[in-house]
Amino acid sequence: MNVITLDNTLPRVFAGREAIPSDVWQCPLSLHRGTVYLVTAESGSGKSSLCAYLYGYRKDYSGTIAFDGRNIDSLSVGEWCEVRRRHIAYLPQEMRLFPELTAWENVQLKNRLTGYKTDSELRGLFERLGIADRMNSLAGKLSIGQQQRVALIRTVCQPCDFFLLDEPVSHLDEVNNGIVAQIISDEAIKSGAAVIATSVGNNLNIKVGEVLKL
Repeated sequence: MNVITLDNTLPRVFAGREAIPSDVWQCPLSLHRGTVYLVTAESGSGKSSLCAYLYGYRKDYSGTIAFDGRNIDSLSVGEWCEVRRRHIAYLPQEMRLFPELTAWENVQLKNRLTGYKTDSELRGLFERLGIADRMNSLAGKLSIGQQQRVALIRTVCQPCDFFLLDEPVSHLDEVNNGIVAQIISDEAIKSGAAVIATSVGNNLNIKVGEVLKL
């Protein structure tokens, strides 16, 4: 997948509201593989909705979203599975870890589907992020910041053309923000992927190619 396009896209809940200047909503927009995008937003402006639309979780919008020119409304269930396994790596704001599984088991659930990382590589990521000692702890017993780092490791357990990251460092300090940014940057460079990161204040500390105001 090389380009995601939005044309006159708008959450239906926003219909009829006074128009607010935006680089995304109700605009022609092209998101290209290999570029780093920072989507800045205020709470309630639809950043999580945007991510859900691009990942196919929600369809409550007007306008068009297309992958390489194909309207995503036409994708079958099987095609969406392939998109999520091979083309878009998504880190949702709520992280969606299984609290009854350990941090390691949560990561392995994804990695077993893709076979993308070796166990040694995964352990190295846990060590880089300072949570190697929590690998065998239940996810539900981890702090929010620790959970966010586990979710980040899970996100990079697949090949992709686009990293879709919804507030990926909202619960992290400056040091861990920098580590996460470097991991994402390294993975994006390796695969030639784009990065689409949203933020309401705590920005991912990564070199940005284009800033978009939601």
